[in-house]
Amino acid sequence: PIIQKVMDWYDPSAVVLQCGADSLSGDRLGCFNLSLKGHAGCVEFVKSFNKPLLLLGGGGYTIRNVARCWTYETAIALNEQVHDELPYNDYFEYFGPDFRLQISPSNMDNMNPPEYLDKFKAMLIENLRNIAHVPSVQMQDMVDIAAEPEVDEDAENPDERKSLASLDKRVVCNEEFSDSDGEGDGRKDNQSHRTKQFRHGKGKGDKAAAGEAADKSKADTGDKKSDAGTTPPVRQPVPEGW
Repeated sequence: PIIQKVMDWYDPSAVVLQCGADSLSGDRLGCFNLSLKGHAGCVEFVKSFNKPLLLLGGGGYTIRNVARCWTYETAIALNEQVHDELPYNDYFEYFGPDFRLQISPSNMDNMNPPEYLDKFKAMLIENLRNIAHVPSVQMQDMVDIAAEPEVDEDAENPDERKSLASLDKRVVCNEEFSDSDGEGDGRKDNQSHRTKQFRHGKGKGDKAAAGEAADKSKADTGDKKSDAGTTPPVRQPVPEGW
């Protein structure tokens, strides 16, 4: 009744149905107890509306039952009949000990009494009445918000205050683009590791003076070494009694 009410309320042009198999009996994580025919009955019911239908996979953590489920529901989608007895294949041993397509529900207790289900069914139908229905939702062309119109900065009014959002759109990283070829040494793609004053020819006299000071320091050090090599050793007086 819920799916019937949804289809009547919205009248969709197409349906996407996710066929998660973790609600089957014997699933490692699921706590439901659906049989394979009960699970596939949902697919059959949605398919009966004759709407374009896209079936998707989903959960399912007992692999052999997931394979059974999606094989059976693919056959239903194609209006084909499949035998319950599995044909022999390379993975035949995975489907033991019965080696059949259908799975049987277990003897677990049903914790969903009819009163509980009727209560939630009434609540869901009431919620649907509060949601906009067909034909309020229509297909419309979306505006391409990514395409920003080009702005002529020369034609802008310099006295007009610009918003922070419009200014942020013009921020460009220095590494993103280079300047034109006519800007000389200041181009962003022609940078040097040397300091600014040496790049522009300044400080050459300071550099020459520093070089002369370094040469003089080396000369003084060489003279001291030379003097130390030519000075004769000094004899110390020997104390009496030695």
